[in-house]
Amino acid sequence: MVKRFVLPLVLAFALAPAAQAAGGRYVFDGGTRAQQGQVTSALNASSFDWSLVPGQIVIHIGKGISPHAVAGQIWLDGGLLNTGRFSWGVVQHEYAHQVDFGLLTDPMRAQLQPLLQAPTWWGSIDQHAELGCERFADELAWAYWQSPDNVMKPASATDEGGQMAPIAFRAALASMLGVEPVRRIASIQGMRPPQKG
Repeated sequence: MVKRFVLPLVLAFALAPAAQAAGGRYVFDGGTRAQQGQVTSALNASSFDWSLVPGQIVIHIGKGISPHAVAGQIWLDGGLLNTGRFSWGVVQHEYAHQVDFGLLTDPMRAQLQPLLQAPTWWGSIDQHAELGCERFADELAWAYWQSPDNVMKPASATDEGGQMAPIAFRAALASMLGVEPVRRIASIQGMRPPQKG
């Protein structure tokens, strides 16, 4: 009798996609197992609760693709993913666009835009560093994974994504979403306590 219930449970866990486990709901289109594993590791490294994003995201992985996102879809370069942790900030940045598309409303964007010191939310690619949507994605990637390995770490307060302190950004986003978008209670990975003297 017990075997009848245990075997289906074991099979369910064994066959469940790893991507569903902790960092959002997504499926892959292309990429090697190792490249797909880098995406999963990148999302799991962040303390942001990616499962807040509604729906399933399709993550396309291919050769020579410029990383970008539209609602419900992300494109990533397999060569970039082959670099390991170096790619994780980019993965988080592109998934952060899904947070924008799926969770933010126009009034929320209007609140965030002056905080991010962005003249406009949307625009053309040649305005990339000035766009609120890009600053938002950079801020989210950095605020929830403050690791020295994160390429989204701003060089200064004037750098793209450096307009808000991470703690202020997390507080603003939590307030707007009406939830605490942090998956783990533990401190954000990669943070070290301040050194004295």
